[in-house]
Amino acid sequence: MFKLTSSPHIHSGKLTARIMLWVIFAMLPALAIQLYFFGFGVLFQIALAISCALILEFAITKLRKKPALFYVSDFSVTLTALILAMSIPPYAPYWLILIGTFIAVVLGKHVYGGLGQNLFNPAMVAYVVLLISFPVQMTGWMPTISLLNEPPTFMDSFSLIFSGVTSDGFSLSQLVSSIDGITSATPLDSAKTLLKAGGVADTISALPIFMDHSQFALGWTQLNIAFLLGGIFLIWKKVIHWQTPVAMLLMSVIFTGAIELFGNSHSLNLFGQLFSGAMMFGAFFIATDPVTAPVTPKGKWIFGALVGFLVCLIRQFGNYPDGIAFAILLANICVPLIDQYTRPRVTGYGLNRKG
Repeated sequence: MFKLTSSPHIHSGKLTARIMLWVIFAMLPALAIQLYFFGFGVLFQIALAISCALILEFAITKLRKKPALFYVSDFSVTLTALILAMSIPPYAPYWLILIGTFIAVVLGKHVYGGLGQNLFNPAMVAYVVLLISFPVQMTGWMPTISLLNEPPTFMDSFSLIFSGVTSDGFSLSQLVSSIDGITSATPLDSAKTLLKAGGVADTISALPIFMDHSQFALGWTQLNIAFLLGGIFLIWKKVIHWQTPVAMLLMSVIFTGAIELFGNSHSLNLFGQLFSGAMMFGAFFIATDPVTAPVTPKGKWIFGALVGFLVCLIRQFGNYPDGIAFAILLANICVPLIDQYTRPRVTGYGLNRKG
């Protein structure tokens, strides 16, 4: 006796686990860049996030009487934890990533029924909750370790995350206090502060590899380039669709061009807009989430453009320096409506038939 299912009976071979592994693989260059510029704290945050996520995934699926090993082995929760861990400061306290992982797995994913049923990107749900609840810890980014007189060692990184001080008793603020004019805020935050104070966009471009005066942005441009290359790889492997990231970046270009056209010097220039903050990370690895993004090609264009517009709007006029997480969550709300009005017309729909 055969089990009958509705057509079409087409299998693309793209298993969930395989897709997740390709995305994780594409993130490895950016992970290497982040590790090189910001130290071993990145590894500890990732280890904490993935360990906590796997335990939570196993426990919750057991409680829901689902095959726990099957869901753990699809690597979806591993990818969620990796995205969250790479989004927070490398030396944030250990409890921050544990709380964030709990929010992502439980409140961002399983309260909706698990993978494929969540309305919002789980990692971004956790990020926004952490940012609003713990703004000091979430904005405690340190400059690249090459600028520090005493870069934290492997054990110093462990001690900073779990106790708040290094093995020598130095806090994170004390480690960066010797660097003139550099705070623990992100370069995008520093740029926005300077712009509001009357700075000129061209003098704070996020292009440290060509401009010596942008040392405070060292590492961030390279990180965005790594995410860009990883995203291109995913498009080449047909793991993600190109419409969403292209629409998002194109809208950013249009928005920035319009601002500059009207003579507003108190804004990021084009390169600073595209290669600072989490622009490339959001465009290729977060906004392209197949569960929380539209399914139609036209819908992907609209969704990407909406995210790009909201990111630039928040960066230009909002209180937060980067608006990736807020923009994606707001756009996620619109996905059902976008899908509703961009569905292809059924063949033969609207034809007048006689008889």
